[in-house]
Amino acid sequence: MPITRVDKNLETHTLTVVADYDAPADRVWQLYADPRQLERFWGPPTWPATVVDHDLRPGGRVTYVMRGPDSQKSAGYWDVLDVDPPHRFVVNDGFAGEDGQPAPNLPTTRMELTLAARGDGGTTMTVVSTFASTDAMNQMLAMGMEDGMREAMGQIDGVLTGAA
Repeated sequence: MPITRVDKNLETHTLTVVADYDAPADRVWQLYADPRQLERFWGPPTWPATVVDHDLRPGGRVTYVMRGPDSQKSAGYWDVLDVDPPHRFVVNDGFAGEDGQPAPNLPTTRMELTLAARGDGGTTMTVVSTFASTDAMNQMLAMGMEDGMREAMGQIDGVLTGAA
């Protein structure tokens, strides 16, 4: 499994996931820049995603719908704040309702993804999710965010090698 570390910090309201991939940063970047690649790993295996809109530029929005094993649906969005290809992007990550609009009863998370080249030609990916409060963080963790991120990021190797 590519995930090397998961850190939860209730004082700073952050969940940090670090993973290593045997591909250069520009290749790993394409996983997020190309909506067809993004939907091959975004979401746990039992909740595959379909990307609806994909505008990965500052001021843009990425929207997606995940479908569960019993026809459940969960929609989400990223409001794109900052992008520095192929090194970093920052988004506000949230859930959406049936109408595609942000769900007011669920927390929004600030997600910062960075890609750093390693000396062996691989890439270290760091994803820092920052929550507005301890309550918001605990709510998202109780909903399975940590396990979901582990499962989603665990699919990236397969996409990089073309196996997924």
